Amino acid sequence: QVQLVESGGGLGQAGGSLRLSCAASGCAMSTLTMGWFRQAPRKEREFVAGSSRVGSDIYYGDSVMGRVTISRDNAKNTVYLQMDSLKPEDTAVYYCTADARPFGTRVITTTASWFYWGQGTQVTVSS
Repeated sequence: QVQLVESGGGLGQAGGSLRLSCAASGCAMSTLTMGWFRQAPRKEREFVAGSSRVGSDIYYGDSVMGRVTISRDNAKNTVYLQMDSLKPEDTAVYYCTADARPFGTRVITTTASWFYWGQGTQVTVSS
């Protein structure tokens, strides 16, 4: 059973940066594609970023393109989300997600394409 635990959320200022981490346990993270979604109040869960098993294929959601970077350290079983140029509209609960299926076999921007989910970490950006 894969478990995902996010950390690094909190309060940030507009224009600032935050880095989220997600520690995976239960299997080698190198066998998993990893991703991040976020959900703001009264909104649907939104795709933020995705990484293939070795990080060779990276995808970003339109609303964060150019401001976030997903990276992974398979040796540490940890995936990161570096968030720069924060905006108040980045305020949301951020979820780490994983799936054993490779990219190309599913639509990764949909929540249904991801099997494992963390509990989420709150990010609040003040103006």
